[in-house]
Amino acid sequence: MEATPSTRLEPGSRDLLLRTAASAIEAGLALAAPSPPDPRALPPDLRRNLASFVTLTIDGGLRGCCGALEARHPLALDVWLNAQASAFRDPRFPPLESWEWSAVDLEVSVLSPLEAVSVGSEAELLRTLLPGTDGLVIAWRDARATFLPKVWEQLPSPLEFLQHLKRKAGWAEDFWSSEVEVWRYRTETFGVARPGGGLASRPA
Repeated sequence: MEATPSTRLEPGSRDLLLRTAASAIEAGLALAAPSPPDPRALPPDLRRNLASFVTLTIDGGLRGCCGALEARHPLALDVWLNAQASAFRDPRFPPLESWEWSAVDLEVSVLSPLEAVSVGSEAELLRTLLPGTDGLVIAWRDARATFLPKVWEQLPSPLEFLQHLKRKAGWAEDFWSSEVEVWRYRTETFGVARPGGGLASRPA
C-alpha cells in the first residue's frame, strides 16, 4: 500500500520490524526469551512514535489483527506489542498455539497520522474515498471502527466498503448522522510468509 513520505521506511527497517513481530510472537509461545526492543538501539526511523497494525493469516484466512490508530510508542515497540496482541489477545480468536505458528503469514502496516475528513453527507464521503489507498475511521458517540486499506481487496466498492465498516461499528448499513466523525490514513504494508518456518502439523 502507498505510504506518505513521512512514514516510508528503509528496507532494512522493514526487515527489522518483521523480525521484531516474529520475535514477539515466539516470546509469547515461550520459544524465545521475552525481550521487547530497546529504542536506543534502533535506527532513527524505528524510534519515531508511529502507529501500526499487525495481521496474522493462515492459508489466507485471518488469524488475528490488532493495532493502534494513534501513535503512542516508538514504532518498533508498537509493532512488538501489537504482534503479541494479534497472536494472543484478539477477542475474535483463541490464543495462537505453538503448532500453528509455522503456518502463520505475518504482515505489518505502519500508519500515517490520521487526517480529519469534513463531509456534509454520506454521498460526499463516498465521492471522497480513494479505493485501494484510504484507510478509514468512522466514529459516532461511543462507537468507532476502522478498516485498513488492505480491506479494499475484498470490498472494492466505496459503498460496500463503507457499509461493512458501519456494520463493524455496530450500525445499520443505511445509518448516517451529521454527527458522524471521519478520518482517513494511509499505510506502508509489508509482510513475510511463514516466519516460523515449515508446515504446521496439528498435534494428535
